[in-house]
Amino acid sequence: MKKLLASTLVLAGLGFAGSSSAHECGDVTIAAMNWQSAEVLGEIDKLILEKGYDCDVEMVAGDTMPTFTSMNEKGKPDVAPELWTNSLDAPLREAIAEGRLFRTVDSLADGGEEGIWIPKYLADANPDIVTVEDALKKPELFPHPEKDDKGAIVGCPAGWNCQLIMQNLFKAYDMESKGFDLVDPGSSAGLDGAIAKAYERKQGFMGYYWAPTSLLGKYEMVKLKGNAPHDQEHWEKCTGVADCENPKINDWRPSRVSTVVTKDFMDNSAVALSYFNRRSIGNNDMGKLLSWMTENQATGEEAAEEFVKTREDLWSKWVSEETAEKIKK
Repeated sequence: MKKLLASTLVLAGLGFAGSSSAHECGDVTIAAMNWQSAEVLGEIDKLILEKGYDCDVEMVAGDTMPTFTSMNEKGKPDVAPELWTNSLDAPLREAIAEGRLFRTVDSLADGGEEGIWIPKYLADANPDIVTVEDALKKPELFPHPEKDDKGAIVGCPAGWNCQLIMQNLFKAYDMESKGFDLVDPGSSAGLDGAIAKAYERKQGFMGYYWAPTSLLGKYEMVKLKGNAPHDQEHWEKCTGVADCENPKINDWRPSRVSTVVTKDFMDNSAVALSYFNRRSIGNNDMGKLLSWMTENQATGEEAAEEFVKTREDLWSKWVSEETAEKIKK
């Protein structure tokens, strides 16, 4: 009952947990996701929990679907710092309703954008390309890296939630009959590299991406409009589901990007939970940090240190004054 009351008070935002109870933090496992904003956010969490609350933090590798599945079925890792929930709405709601997982805060205060993008220079040169269907009429503008007679639309790496979405949209738009192949970029770096290469050569590119990212800060891209409005029911039953037989055209909606924790963490880590109930960052501030990270070829750990050293105005709002002083020391 005491643990339940403590968790309830923290969730309600009624005061910070002080560092005097920091010894209660114990071990915390955080998902180390392999896209830039999630990488640096996880490292910020690790730094603040270790320096401010004396937690023993372990980073556990895992992308969206493997992390969600492991948390939902095995209760580990304790925390997913940046979970893009567009395609996880139904299973996440079920997990929350059944008390296995809990949403603490929106990691990105402004939400996230996902979709199919083309370079701005290509959009400027072809003002008639506004929607996905418009682009599919011109496969010659989006050359395949290996097949001269095909256009290419670049999908998502394996393990990313959007891989299923892109596979289903490829079928829904009947892209194959329109002269396109769905190209697997292989990794996050491969996806970034495909955009960078196209920009440097002023070539065509069409594919999945998201914001906020440092890459879209450096290379200006235009998101294509979908040729149908967002249908949440179909999204949950088909668009975001593996091996859906009859997907229909569907558009992304702005994604809620949340921090999700397990029941065990909720019940036993009130000290760390007090931080996760407040830790949220706007897209503009995240974009600036990601740009610094890219320009300096910094790791997530180095970017987290830079953030804590230079943006006390932000992170100090996430912790008590006593904890903030401890972190600064």
